[in-house]
Amino acid sequence: MIISVKEIKKFIICVLIPILIGYLSFLISTLISQTSFEIQYLQLIKPDFAPSSGVFQIVWPVLYILMGISYYIVIKSEKSTQKIREASFFYYLQLLLNFLWSVLFFGFNLRFVALVEIFILLLILMAMIYTFFNVNIKAALLNLPYLIWITYAMILNYFIWILNK
Repeated sequence: MIISVKEIKKFIICVLIPILIGYLSFLISTLISQTSFEIQYLQLIKPDFAPSSGVFQIVWPVLYILMGISYYIVIKSEKSTQKIREASFFYYLQLLLNFLWSVLFFGFNLRFVALVEIFILLLILMAMIYTFFNVNIKAALLNLPYLIWITYAMILNYFIWILNK
């Protein structure tokens, strides 16, 4: 099976979009707070189950790549345009919420607002996975690590908010 240059470009764009959005969120958060993510994270009182800051630098790129691959699978699907549009809506909405979380949590130090926002992100992510499932099961399954991570991050956000009031 030969893949066209056009398809390779489309795949690369699908993978790069979430990576760039994540990076942009990181940059904006750092500019707003005038402090790096690592320094802020080290200064927080965290529960015992909190990972070291280095874990985030490994997990997030992997999750962004999986997101991009799954979205590529969705848009390449033979399913109806309506199903793909619905899946795309939830995909881009969760990307927006993902972007905003870092800005709220690290940029503005709004831990409770970030907690509410990540809960909404979790609900939108579940809706996205459901709509992806309706288009392609593999695309949905590729987002299960992201769902697990966001659930963990929400619990971590809650405890950090409580411990740092």
